[in-house]
Amino acid sequence: VLAFSPNVSILVTGRVILGLAVGGSTAIVPVYLSEMAPTDSRGALASLNQLMITIGIVLAYFVNYAFTPIEGWRWMLGLASVPAIVLMIGVLFMPESPKWLLKQNREKEARKVMGLTRKQSEIDNEIKQMKKIEAEKESTWDVLKSKWVRPMLIVGSGIAVFQQFIGINAVIYYAPTIFTKAGLGDSASILGTVGIGILNVLMTLVAIATIDKLGRKKLLLIGNVGMVTSLAVLATILFTTELTTSVAWLTVVFLGLFIIFFSATWGPVVWVMLPELFPTKARGAATGFTTLLLSAANLIVSLFFPILLGAIGTAWVFVIFAAIGVLAFLFVAKFVPETKGRSLEEIERDL
Repeated sequence: VLAFSPNVSILVTGRVILGLAVGGSTAIVPVYLSEMAPTDSRGALASLNQLMITIGIVLAYFVNYAFTPIEGWRWMLGLASVPAIVLMIGVLFMPESPKWLLKQNREKEARKVMGLTRKQSEIDNEIKQMKKIEAEKESTWDVLKSKWVRPMLIVGSGIAVFQQFIGINAVIYYAPTIFTKAGLGDSASILGTVGIGILNVLMTLVAIATIDKLGRKKLLLIGNVGMVTSLAVLATILFTTELTTSVAWLTVVFLGLFIIFFSATWGPVVWVMLPELFPTKARGAATGFTTLLLSAANLIVSLFFPILLGAIGTAWVFVIFAAIGVLAFLFVAKFVPETKGRSLEEIERDL
């Protein structure tokens, strides 16, 4: 038996390395996409990051489901190397960010990259604005600690933490547990999890189609209303009825509505907004800081959700997430600015 047991030290070491890679990408990718995209479609293009994440989650569900009957955990881990290799090869063909190229005095290359997605008049205007900002002598650290950036650091940190504390990854990570406690069997729980993953993908497509039309702030507020309502109804159902099969499936329906509202709003919008909020010279560092807080919030939810589930029950956990959703709505309504249709340089000037 021991010969076939997983080597704990290798698994932990690999997970640490993967954590460093994923942690770096969560800061770099949104910044890169926001700097590569033209203003009028920046939201949609930056949302593709979230779309790929949700597709990856669904594929992981299907792979795990396929290998579960044979306990093929080695295959589950090994197949994850396939998208990693594809990504590694693809990165070799990616152009540098035009803002980085201009900073390195490579304007000709920057214009060539911008020409892939912009008209010549737009390129001239953006280059002019970028040069004006680069002419300022402040360092990254000076910008980060300056008073005029501090409000956006608070806003970015707030929406990053709220995105996780609303409870999305509790649903993603522990959907089978939620479904089982709601009264469904094991097979139905697995199918429910796959369904949630598919909903996640489909509604992210909706976000891509609407984020540059409705605006970031409006989508966040709509999402809050929908998620809080879904969680409140779920809690009410679980408080007032017994766990029959029909009630269990009703729970699945409202969890699905929660996923629909999150995936069309808070899921992609936060990743789009984080790099938009910060000035050029501190965009990478500030986005990295806020994504660090997002990951920390994710860790807290992952650790404490199963403990709360066992201690106070599913209904009260949903009440807690609903209350956090109300706080998030108030935070967005009062503090979060609208960034739709404004260039990164225009947003920075307004700061």
